[in-house]
This record gives sequence, structure tokens and C-alpha cells, in this order.
Amino acid sequence: MAGALLLAASVALAFLWPPVYRSTATILIEEQEIPPDLVRSAIATYVDQRIETIKQQVLSRSTLWRMVEQYKLYQGLRTRSSTEEVLERFTKDIEIEVMNVKVIDKRSQNPTQATIAFTLAYDGETPDVAQKVANELTSLFLNENLKTRERHAQETSLFLKRESDNLSRHIQELEEKLAKVKQRADGALPELVQLNMALMNQAQRELIDADRDIRSLRERKTYLEGELATLKPHTPIISASGERLLDVEERLKALRAQSASLSAYVKPDHPDMIKLKQELSSLGKEAGDADGRDELSKRLMAERAMLAELRERMNEAHPDVVHAQEVVASLERELQAATDRAASPVTIKPENPAYINIQSQLTSTGASLKAMETARSELKRRMAEYAKRLESTPTIEPEYLDLIRDRENSVHKHQEISSRMMEAQVSAELEVQRKGERFSLINPPELPEKPSQPNRPAILLLGALFAIFGGVGVGVAAENLDGKIHTREQLARTMRSVPVVAVPYLPSEREVTALARRRVAVSLSALGAVALVAIVLHLTWRPLDIVWYTILRKFG
Repeated sequence: MAGALLLAASVALAFLWPPVYRSTATILIEEQEIPPDLVRSAIATYVDQRIETIKQQVLSRSTLWRMVEQYKLYQGLRTRSSTEEVLERFTKDIEIEVMNVKVIDKRSQNPTQATIAFTLAYDGETPDVAQKVANELTSLFLNENLKTRERHAQETSLFLKRESDNLSRHIQELEEKLAKVKQRADGALPELVQLNMALMNQAQRELIDADRDIRSLRERKTYLEGELATLKPHTPIISASGERLLDVEERLKALRAQSASLSAYVKPDHPDMIKLKQELSSLGKEAGDADGRDELSKRLMAERAMLAELRERMNEAHPDVVHAQEVVASLERELQAATDRAASPVTIKPENPAYINIQSQLTSTGASLKAMETARSELKRRMAEYAKRLESTPTIEPEYLDLIRDRENSVHKHQEISSRMMEAQVSAELEVQRKGERFSLINPPELPEKPSQPNRPAILLLGALFAIFGGVGVGVAAENLDGKIHTREQLARTMRSVPVVAVPYLPSEREVTALARRRVAVSLSALGAVALVAIVLHLTWRPLDIVWYTILRKFG
């Protein structure tokens, strides 16, 4: 009876369980077309990690609920359950299985697991709904993978660009600080210590040479001054014929006397008078015409007195008065010209050749001495400056070296990040052009022809097995739990002593007949159950003749 009940329950479960249809899509993971040695991808995560990440993004609450409302899923469950339970059921009905194969790692040459594809399946209540939902999930996975890879590559490129810009600004700030330190150091930098030492030693050697040259020039100047003191600048000069040549002052006096005598009877605009005035002017500039002004003043006073006397005796139109006026005017002009010439210093040029030679040597020596003294002062100033630089170097060195070290590290890091930024930009372009690793749909979701669940033959087979073993178990349990003594061992346990003689039970004829009938009924029930299971398997799973030949082939 118990076996029949179990068999009936299994048959009811197999045929009353609602069918579940599974639509499955297979997505292949293709490697990037361009070799990784030439262009390295910015995506560093493993494929299974990315699949899990995309799964969490696709199976979000908002996306799942949108699909539930779009395809009107779980109508019965939505009426009696909360939204969380519906979404939990939807998530359980989605199955993602990753396909791994054993490969050899190209870098380490060790065996490892590689993900080459994955399947995406959805269990629906009807075939068309299962296919539509599987198509939607597949599209979401493919699109999300593309967006994720592009976004990751672009974010990597933007991050590296921001880092490059920050380092550029930092390097510029360090350059400005270095420029201020160099300006404040004024040549007292650590790398210039050897140069400053060499320049100071060179300046010291040049200073020693300059002191020696200055002493020599001073001695020569003293000697030339002594020689020049023994010579006269205007020593009379004797011509080749033995005649004495007049010097400038003597010739000037002679020309002045000639001009005074000539002006008494010649007009000022007479050519001889003009020529004489030009010679007087030239000699006056050469000799410094101080005495000529005194003489002109005396002559002018005398001519003015003579003009006054003539005006007392004669009228203004008289020729003597007119001549006297012209002479006074001419002398006044000469005196004014002499006064103007006297305002500017005029050097009397010496005429003695020996004097001139010594004087030129003395002038050259004085100029050289002055130049050497100026150079000596400059050398002392340079030595003091170099010494100051060497003294200031230890105070500037720590800050300067820290800035130099920081700048070198920043420049090296900037170069490294710039190189990586270029690689990230190429990687982003690789993802935009769909040349990187990508998901390819090789088996789109198909319309399921038969339900994937429940497995009715398996349920029936298990039900039959449970019916057989359950019936036997119930019989054994009923026999052991009915409270009656059936064996000698039970009697010994009950009496707590061993019986002397065991008299077997002698059934009556009616009991024997009932037992035989019961055994026949059980055997028929078992045969019926086996026949029923065979019929169900033959109709729902596989024909029995095929199963029989398969068994024969397996066992040879």
C-alpha cells in the first residue's frame, strides 16, 4: 500500500510540475587582433572577473524590474509576493556558466586555466518569453562589455593626463624655486664650487702678476719724471744754417707788434690785416694768449683816449675820427676774441724733441699704471666675490640639492607617465575601433522546443525506486514496531533469559493461503510498477529497444 502511494505521488509530481523552458546563448571571448607586444590593452582584469562585474551591473534592481514589467514576468508571484522576492526569483532563473580550458602560459610556460567562452541562460515559463529575455540579457552583456572597456580605457587615459598635467605644474614650480635659489645664490651653487675655486686661484695669480707690473710701472714713472724735470719744453731750436728759430711766444710778440704798426695805416678788412689776425689767432691758441689780452687792453685804452681827443677837435665825419673809430672797434673785437679764447684752457705744446719723447713715455706709463691699478682693484673684487660664493655654498646646498633631486624624480616620473599616457591613448583607440578583446555571440538564444525542467523520466524512475524501497521499508518497520514477539531473540530480550526450547509457529491453512495471496499481490504490484515505469520511459525519454541495444553495446 505504501509503495503504491509513493508511486502515485511521483507520477503526480512528474506530470503536474509546471514546465520550465531554458533559452541559452553562447558568447565567445575573442583575443585582440593586434599582438599585445605591439599594443598593450589598458584592461588588466581577468575575463572571469570582468564577467562577474558585468553581471552585477546588468543584474541591477532597476534593470531587472524593467525587464519584469516589459515582458510581464511572474504574474502570479507578483500578486502574492513582494518586489524583492520577485527579483530574487528572477536572479535565480538566470544562469551564467564560464567555459575554461587548460592552456600553457606564454610567459611562464606553466599550465593554467583560460576562459574562452561563457553561456547565458534564462529559465522561463513559456518558450517565447524565455527566448526574449535571454536575447535582452545577451544584448545587455555585449553592450555593457563594450561600454565598460571603452570607459575604462578613457578613464585610464584621462587619469594619466591629469597626473601628467599635475607633474608638469609641479616641475614648473620647482623650476621657479630653483631660479629663485640660483638668483639668491649669485653663483654660489654646489656644482660651481670647483669652477669658483679655479677662478679664485686664477684671479690670485693674476693679482700677483698685476702687483709686480704695478711696481715696475711705478719705478719707470719715477725715473721718467726725473728725466723730464731736467729738460725744458721750449729750448731754442737752431736751424741747419746756424740761425736761431723763434719759439711761439717770440713769434707771437713779433706778430703783435707788426699788427699794431699795420693797424695804424691799414683798415681792418685789408687782406694783410686779415691774414695777420689769423696768424695771431693760431699762435694765440697754441701759446695761450694771456699776455696778448693785456697788450690789447692797453692799446684799446690808448686808442679810445686818442678818439676822444680827436672828437674834441674834429667832427664825426672827419677821416681821422672815422679811422680812429674803426681802430677802436677792431681792437674791441680782438679783445673779445682773446677773452673768449682765454675761457677755454689752452695747453702750450712743447717744442723740445727730447722733452716730447720723455713726456709721451711718461703719459703712456701713467695710463698703463692707471689701467693696472684698475685691473688690480677688479681682481681684488673678484677674489672677494669668489670667496663669498665659496662661503655661501654650504648654506644653499641642502635646499638646492633637495630641489634638484625632486625635479629629477618628477621629470623621470613625468616621462614615464607620458609614455604610459600615449599607450593608454592607443589602447583607448583600440577599444573604440573594436580591435581589442571582445565578446562575440556565436550561438544566439534559440526558441526552446521542449522544457528543460522537470525531468519527468527521472522523477518517475526515482518515484518507482522510492515506491519499491519505501514499501519494503514500511513493511519492515510495521513488523518491528507492532509490539508482537516474532523471533526467539525478541523473546530472549523480553524475558531477559534464554529459552530452553523454541516451539515454531504453526500457521493454519487459512493463514498460509492469505500469506500466499499477499505475496502474489506484492509481486504483481512490483511487476506493474516496473511495467509502468518502462512504459513512461519509453514514451517520454527514450524507446526501450534503443536503451536495450545501448546497454548491450556498453557491456560488449
